[in-house]
Amino acid sequence: MKYSSINLEQKFARFSEHWRPKIVAELNDYQLKLAKIEGEFVWHQHEDTDELFICEDGELLIEFRDGSVTLGPGELFVVPKGVEHKPSAREECKILLIEPRGVVNTGEADSDLAAAGEEWI
Repeated sequence: MKYSSINLEQKFARFSEHWRPKIVAELNDYQLKLAKIEGEFVWHQHEDTDELFICEDGELLIEFRDGSVTLGPGELFVVPKGVEHKPSAREECKILLIEPRGVVNTGEADSDLAAAGEEWI
């Protein structure tokens, strides 16, 4: 078996589109996904799973119907399952998401921002 690390900056450099998560690793039934975001996403929720956001670069705002949280580089937040939320970033932000295999980025919401398929980089 060949052992090698995953360089997140090199992976981020391989894509430019926003709101299209790319899988970089799997851990048991969980996927680690990188995404570049800018602007506003859609209000959505994940009924069956929590969602972990880790800010790698930039500033990530996660809005809730009753408040918000802002993340800077090196900070993380777990959105509990069933909680409606809307991520956004004024300028490009790089994030790492950890969620179960097969989770759609828009949850149950109907949106053009839904990521099609599972793209590995």
